[in-house]
Amino acid sequence: MSAFPHFVRRERASLKATIVAPLAALAVATLINLALYAVMGKSPGAVFHAMLLEPFLSWAAFSEVLLKMGPLLVIAQGLAIGFRAKVFNIGAEGQFILGAIFASAIPIYYPEATGGWIWPAMLVCGAIGGALWAAITAFWRVRLNANEILVSLMLSLVAAQVLNYLLLGPWKDPNGFNFPQSVMFQYDAMVPTLIEGTRVNWSFPLTILFSLAAYVFMQKSFLGYKLQVGGLAPRAADYAGFSQGRAIWLSLLIGGFAAGLAGAAEVAGPIGQLQRSISTGYGYAAIIVAYLGGLHPIGIILSSLVMAVIYIGGDNAMVSAELPIAAVRVFQGSLLVTYLIAVAFVRYRLEWPKTADRKVA
Repeated sequence: MSAFPHFVRRERASLKATIVAPLAALAVATLINLALYAVMGKSPGAVFHAMLLEPFLSWAAFSEVLLKMGPLLVIAQGLAIGFRAKVFNIGAEGQFILGAIFASAIPIYYPEATGGWIWPAMLVCGAIGGALWAAITAFWRVRLNANEILVSLMLSLVAAQVLNYLLLGPWKDPNGFNFPQSVMFQYDAMVPTLIEGTRVNWSFPLTILFSLAAYVFMQKSFLGYKLQVGGLAPRAADYAGFSQGRAIWLSLLIGGFAAGLAGAAEVAGPIGQLQRSISTGYGYAAIIVAYLGGLHPIGIILSSLVMAVIYIGGDNAMVSAELPIAAVRVFQGSLLVTYLIAVAFVRYRLEWPKTADRKVA
């Protein structure tokens, strides 16, 4: 028998440990990155203040946190449903882009249109666009048994090229000084402001409603229960008559719907036009948010707030502490790694071989 320790799965994970795990991961990741900044010659205290404290020190700064939190929250909620069913949609970034494109079609083709129906219609079109893009992955996974991780990820690259084609070609603003961007959208194509004096708009309450819907779906509905059973015990699900193909389709369509909705809210909200910079990595960061929240709708609300703070605080640190953007991304990645390590100790215990076993070995 091996003389090395090995992991043994716990019969039941502790609720207290489950709650403490993301907090411990955040603390450890913060310490690791502050040490890294010190090695880079930056002041850890200045970086800590700019990145983790400044976003809370003024209402203007915190409103920007809420603005960032919205798309992260809704995308992560959609992805988490699929992840719990063991359907790994890694292409939310592409679905986000397609949502932005579908939503932008209305003000681009009907720039003179007016009425309060425009921005809701844009959100609906964006959600449909994201779902349709995710449907390509679902088709390849169910019909051809292609790996959904690779297909969805590669489709994100295709979506970026579709965006480039439109902004460098038919949708390019003729009066935009040759910049790859669309025309500015009319007033009625913009989501109304929720809080005066800030950029927070009515799409933010929609993300909260979506989170509540995700909670009811996964925790209270029979369909959500079937998805979870299919992920935890595929053979048992097949025996019970739960369709794996249906679970794959549903998981990917929900994830695409959420990402497309976020993309539509972005172009109809703070940006007000379609740009190449619409692709800001929300789809990839939402994966970290989903796992940091334990794939639970309530936990994801909190983890999206943490990630939004890192986004805004990272921008502050790049200005005041001269921190490179790569360092901010390292912080996000290290947060996921430390969380996965913490979760491993929540679900498994480290067991050392007995003395007699060591002697035999």
